[in-house]
Amino acid sequence: MIVTEQNFSSMRTAMVESQLRTSDVDDPRVIAAMASVPREDYVPVERRAMTYVDRPIPLSGGRALNPPLVTGRLLTEAKVAPGDKVLLIGAATGYSAALLAAMGAQVTAIEEEGGPDIAGVSVVRGPLNAGSPAGAPYDLLFIDGAVAEVPAVLVGQLCDGARVVTGVVERGVTRLASGRVVAGVLGLSSVADIEMVVLPGFAAPERFVF
Repeated sequence: MIVTEQNFSSMRTAMVESQLRTSDVDDPRVIAAMASVPREDYVPVERRAMTYVDRPIPLSGGRALNPPLVTGRLLTEAKVAPGDKVLLIGAATGYSAALLAAMGAQVTAIEEEGGPDIAGVSVVRGPLNAGSPAGAPYDLLFIDGAVAEVPAVLVGQLCDGARVVTGVVERGVTRLASGRVVAGVLGLSSVADIEMVVLPGFAAPERFVF
């Protein structure tokens, strides 16, 4: 099948109706953003036929783009408000950054190399686990993938009461998690087991066992 813009529009509608609405993505603003932002613009040309398939899309350097459902669930848990200062870790192709911007957030997106060029999004190139202290404090930490542990350096860039959404890796299983920072301490709760990409550079530090 030759994929046309009309095909993409139909597939986007099908994604919203069959993947998102049926799987706890119930925030009208998330639905509106994902229905309007063309995901195909953020997928490598050679992979565009996979744009709306609910599985990870391989990128260069061993990275991958999360399935649409993962993005929708993260955005739903994030409870994005217009004007929120968001620290996005793992910008990849820029799809999540574009969605956050469409929802009215002020986005600082971290990516190791390259990175998206999106109006209204500040892209910082550097280690994912370092964040961007220059833009701190942030209202929301949005980690677009699963990590073994959220580094203290990222927590330190958040304001008191800031929200955090991320994936966590526990014994080989990836889970969606959300929480808040109170008095400099992050409390996370597991929301659901869900397949998502694992971000590099976030291995849990070795702990001594006595």
